[in-house]
Amino acid sequence: MKDRILETKRLYLRKLNQEDFSSLCKILQDEEVMYAYEHAFSDEEVQEWLNRQLARYAQYGFGLWAVILKENEELIGQCGLTMQPCDGREVLEIGYLFQKKYWKHGYATEAAAACREYAFNNLNADEVYSIIRDNNIPSQKVAMRNSMTVCGSFVKHYYGMDMLHLIYRVKR
Repeated sequence: MKDRILETKRLYLRKLNQEDFSSLCKILQDEEVMYAYEHAFSDEEVQEWLNRQLARYAQYGFGLWAVILKENEELIGQCGLTMQPCDGREVLEIGYLFQKKYWKHGYATEAAAACREYAFNNLNADEVYSIIRDNNIPSQKVAMRNSMTVCGSFVKHYYGMDMLHLIYRVKR
């Protein structure tokens, strides 16, 4: 497949496309999945999210990618690399969001580790970050399993509120 970016033992990551809208809704419209964002997304917000990934592919050559479970070809989440504002500068971040039924199977860790290696080996990055809300313990655990450590924190203003975020980083 021409849009396939990378592959792991159980997963492959490929570019998102408009046909992924309904699969993205399963993730972005689930209040439990989106608790760190403080709200589930509307259809319009899901489309904006998808459009933002497509724009990132055009601008940077990367963004959040569809995570496909090889055993059933289902889009179970998204994981990838984005440029994110972080405490006054822009950094390369590994981000991930998965359908709740696929939590606690190691898929986020597997995909995030592959994205870390992609950043170092394909993008020649010296360091990669994950910016995670202070109450998002599962994502923090994924970052730690991805050899990242906390190197700071800052407050993001999002959805009408201030949210403390921890800055995780791993160096090459």
